[in-house]
Amino acid sequence: MPRIVNDVTELIGETPVVALRRLWQPGMAEVLVKLERFNPSGSVKDRAAYSLIATAEEKGILTPGATIIEPTSGNTGIGLAMNAAAKGYKLILVMPDNMSKERIGLLKAYGADVVLTPAAERMPGAIKRALELQAERPGSYIPNQFENQANPDIHRVTTAQEILRQTGGKLDVFVASAGTGGTITGTGETLRAALPQLYVAVVEPLGSPVLSGGKPGPHKLVGTSPGFVPAILNTSVYDEIVQVSDDNAIETMRRLAREEGLLLGQCH
Repeated sequence: MPRIVNDVTELIGETPVVALRRLWQPGMAEVLVKLERFNPSGSVKDRAAYSLIATAEEKGILTPGATIIEPTSGNTGIGLAMNAAAKGYKLILVMPDNMSKERIGLLKAYGADVVLTPAAERMPGAIKRALELQAERPGSYIPNQFENQANPDIHRVTTAQEILRQTGGKLDVFVASAGTGGTITGTGETLRAALPQLYVAVVEPLGSPVLSGGKPGPHKLVGTSPGFVPAILNTSVYDEIVQVSDDNAIETMRRLAREEGLLLGQCH
């Protein structure tokens, strides 16, 4: 039955799954999309953001009124901003200065302070600045989404379980992109444990093929490929690395909107 929730964080998860019927014709593979945009701030990162904060609270690391500092280039920042606002924490987000004005405006709307670093330094530059800010603010907390096991853990107990239940355990392939690696690691490991024959593929931008052993570079797939292999990413969980060009990704987003009615990502 419908219920009244205590705060917005209780609405995270239990996102729907929809089958694509127009991009893939009858007789081809059935492709299912889990609509993580149905999370309150609009992405899968709401899950990790909630877990990063809740786990720190449980361990006594994060106390009422504390300041959270996090380097981010993707939706984790938005998820943290929403969760921090709901729980009463001050939030400082550090990100490369090539982020869109719209994204920065959204973060500020949630009450977050935004500190920009040179885009050429990519995420390592943002991480360095975040550590400097933490040193200036005793008692502040950096969740460190790239190394914190609370990130993949939430996908083990929520995302993966939802997928197994929603598909009835009938799944041949699981595909996800990798930013921090939390989603592909936590979800992939749990799905593989339940479905040993499952094939897992991870997607990375063609312009920054770090997982494939290439050099980091500029790309338009915001939130993916931070320029290094994150510590929490289990590189043995996937069977294949799929490189996707900016143009291909953007065209597919447009087709999903126009042919399936699914407005996903940044469809400009």
